[in-house]
Amino acid sequence: MAVKAAGRASSRNHDNPIPKPELIQLLTPEGELTPHPDYPLELSVDEIKSLYRDLVLVRRIDFEAIALQRKGELGIWASLLGQEAAQVGSGRALEPRDMAFPTYREHGVAWCRGLDPVKLLELFRGVNFGGWDPREHNFHLYTIVIGAQTLHATGYAMGIQRDGAVGGEDGEAVIAYFGDGATSQGDVNESFIWASVNNAPIVFFCQNNQWAISAPLEKQTRVPLYQRAQGFGFPGLRVDGNDVLACLAVTRKALQAAREGQGPTMIEAYTYRMGAHTTTDDPTRYRLSAELESWKLKDPIERVRQYLIRPGLAKEDFFAAVNAEADEIGARIRQACETMPDPEPLSMFDHVYAEPNALVAAEREQAAAYISSFMTEDGAR
Repeated sequence: MAVKAAGRASSRNHDNPIPKPELIQLLTPEGELTPHPDYPLELSVDEIKSLYRDLVLVRRIDFEAIALQRKGELGIWASLLGQEAAQVGSGRALEPRDMAFPTYREHGVAWCRGLDPVKLLELFRGVNFGGWDPREHNFHLYTIVIGAQTLHATGYAMGIQRDGAVGGEDGEAVIAYFGDGATSQGDVNESFIWASVNNAPIVFFCQNNQWAISAPLEKQTRVPLYQRAQGFGFPGLRVDGNDVLACLAVTRKALQAAREGQGPTMIEAYTYRMGAHTTTDDPTRYRLSAELESWKLKDPIERVRQYLIRPGLAKEDFFAAVNAEADEIGARIRQACETMPDPEPLSMFDHVYAEPNALVAAEREQAAAYISSFMTEDGAR
């Protein structure tokens, strides 16, 4: 089955010299396919069903994590609600040899890279300092500092380029995730410069969810974000971030170009943050409910469901099985989170440096003395 995307032509007028943004879309909010010759996508029905499963399970993981935080089991959580298609589509475009650099919200990409969602909960519960080995899944650790991961990703991309891992059938590529607010950070713009002048094999994937915490997009930029790439000397494009098929097709093409040595691409996934920035945020204080309601009509899961239902590509038993699997995952991560053992307090000093360090050793002794001051005679705290 051939699946293709549709784009809207750019236009200019005398009042506004900025070209009208083009939005690449394969699947409309109503679940209808639209063609575009530049982004063909050959997928079987089973493959589309698999994408639907990804979307549902990732949303359930997110739902459970929010509930756990509200119960006091997690310190904080950054929800991906509404951004599932951008993450699953781009995540499934990656080859195993590619490397992904996330922010702190890419739970869907983590799922696509085979990471156990319990590892994510360990980080937000505060029982470890990273949670996983980046090399095991070619998925880097979450980065809390806004935009810093784009420099890490660009450096990594330059490294594999110098190692000769670009070009040929086994070429590698890098993808760096960030939000619309991060585009105002110096680190992100510096990474654009380095990637451009070095023709680095990297895809910059911006999830434009319209809000940088409480700062709206119009406070971040005067032009569509993807158009910034042109100023740095590499292509940029905007994709419907609620369309998992378009995100898959566009990211797959950009990654392949990077692997072949064609240099960087910027993808702006135009989506919406349906929930709060994190569980410490109250979005009702700065945005209108009508805005939220309008985006509910563009739900990334519902449009795939409609595509599968209308021609009878999937029966009710398929959807029931996916929902049952979501229930099982939800129960598993709830139980795992609530029974996670607390680490020994002094373990925070382990692995700070590869070699012994006098300052760390002194701080460890100070912390040990402080903790021991709460000990009873029998050694209990």
